[in-house]
Amino acid sequence: MSSVAITKETYLYWYELMLLLRRFEEKTGQLYGQQKIRGFCHLYIGQEAILAGTMSATKKGDSLITTYRDHAHALAKGMSPKVAMAEMYGKVTGCSKGKGGSMHFFDIENDFYGGHAIVGAQIPVGAGIAFAEQYLGTDKVNVCYMGDGAVRQGALNEAFNMAMLWKLPVIFVVENNGYAMGTSVARTSNTTDIYKLGLGYEMPSMPVDGMDPVAVHDAMDEAVQRARRGEGPTFLEMRTYRYKGHSMSDPQKYRTKEEVEEYKAKDPIEIVKAKIVAEKWADDAWFEEVTAKIKAEIEEAVKFAEESPWPDASELYKDVYAQEDYAFIKD
Repeated sequence: MSSVAITKETYLYWYELMLLLRRFEEKTGQLYGQQKIRGFCHLYIGQEAILAGTMSATKKGDSLITTYRDHAHALAKGMSPKVAMAEMYGKVTGCSKGKGGSMHFFDIENDFYGGHAIVGAQIPVGAGIAFAEQYLGTDKVNVCYMGDGAVRQGALNEAFNMAMLWKLPVIFVVENNGYAMGTSVARTSNTTDIYKLGLGYEMPSMPVDGMDPVAVHDAMDEAVQRARRGEGPTFLEMRTYRYKGHSMSDPQKYRTKEEVEEYKAKDPIEIVKAKIVAEKWADDAWFEEVTAKIKAEIEEAVKFAEESPWPDASELYKDVYAQEDYAFIKD
């Protein structure tokens, strides 16, 4: 039974959040084409329902860690679009002082522990964050995201084993959009039902419709409750789809236009909007207001990024090493 009810307010929140993520990513793609944003860039367009359902089922203080497809996760956790856009521009006002770019977002104030460019590297780190929460006696959980390609990494097996052995409060989420870069899951694994990988560790594991925020919310809520009770981790395979390529440089020749259009017919933003309209929870004026608000927010973010300064050359050697304070560790 869901401990966090899905209400009218939930649907309105989902719609506004998903629209913000979609419009931010669309603007990012446009700016990349104008060479305002450089380097690698991976868009989240199409996968927004996963974050909508996650955010409504978790609470402030719960942490997220993810892959290099990280803009939407950071925004969902509360990062300012201005700070996010400035980071992609490489400006000093960005969340990583302009040194991380698209693939290395980080926001400790909002419990967002990155953007990790090394495939699968965040999996044991997510388990480590959960271990810290358990050690400190909090009731916080970590949600650790990965792509379908990352599950081939040995680090996953090591992290799964320790997480189950120590009953860590971590929820492992594979965002299975069908392709690791341009290679389909079927071409890389004998097990195409990825969630079954968790069963070998007797970890509660299940597939979830990642295009449906209700399904995501319910599965995530159950996993969160289990973690807070001290019963350990869960492995969720969110079956989703990205409408754009793996990265901005991806010609997408490995899939058909018909396949993409089939998934666009399941667009979570339109499905949530249809539900709101059918239930008469909001009128056209509300949708127009939300659209205008998000448009203004993104325009403000671009202006902020454009006008922000570049990092000074003296910043090159800063933040490479840090003197840590371990006084918080219990005797």
